[in-house]
Amino acid sequence: MMRTVFVAATAFAGAALAIRTHREYGGHPAQEIVTRSPCPLLNALANHGYLPHDGRDIEKDTILDALEDAVNLDRPLTDFFFQAGLGTVPVANATRLSLHHLSQHNAIEHDASLSRPDAFFSSHQNVFDPTVFAETRSYWPDPVIDVRQAAAARLGRVQTANRTNPAFELNKSGSPASTAETSIYLLAFGDVGAGTVRREFVEYFFENERLPFELGWEKSKFALTQEHLESMIARVVAETESLVNGSAMMGTTPESQRPLAGNEL
Repeated sequence: MMRTVFVAATAFAGAALAIRTHREYGGHPAQEIVTRSPCPLLNALANHGYLPHDGRDIEKDTILDALEDAVNLDRPLTDFFFQAGLGTVPVANATRLSLHHLSQHNAIEHDASLSRPDAFFSSHQNVFDPTVFAETRSYWPDPVIDVRQAAAARLGRVQTANRTNPAFELNKSGSPASTAETSIYLLAFGDVGAGTVRREFVEYFFENERLPFELGWEKSKFALTQEHLESMIARVVAETESLVNGSAMMGTTPESQRPLAGNEL
């Protein structure tokens, strides 16, 4: 199950491209048609030039290189992501994907996103929503986000979606993807051992869909592996269960929401 979890959170991408720099992409033709995904990380990689700027026809080798170069995700983990992403391509035996393919609902894209509206309300899951993200960031009161605050933000979004979306669902793909979404930003931008991350890094990343280089962030000095991911997911899950069992959620009451199934937490 843990393997499925991260499938959705980092989303997969790649495409042959020449420039691997953290500078903003520039000079693309005016007629270029750009596509993006529900995954802020993949979008950031395309915006920076680690992936093709247009987000189209992405090959496996490109994503392996891009995620290794940009955030130091190890290649076996990235390969796993890419293979899962191919499942959203509406072509048999596909070997490439475009970022918009990942918007397929309940495959990798899921309800209760940290930065996107539920599919019931909008078809624009590939576009950042400041209102949705405002709720997410409201659970981060301190300059440093810890695992408990990260879990609270995710749980808050799940509770809001469950209360307001009549079609709300976190299925066997969406639930692990949701947990991985939170685990990824803790790993990619924070202190893996401490389970903490500077709030400004995370806010900058979501709001701009760029890596926070200009705020002083640097990629991990060691490769981030499946083991790191599973460990962080376990910590997020444990804090979520603690919040639920302790009735520690803010702003929601049992009367205001439908019961949540266990796999949705």
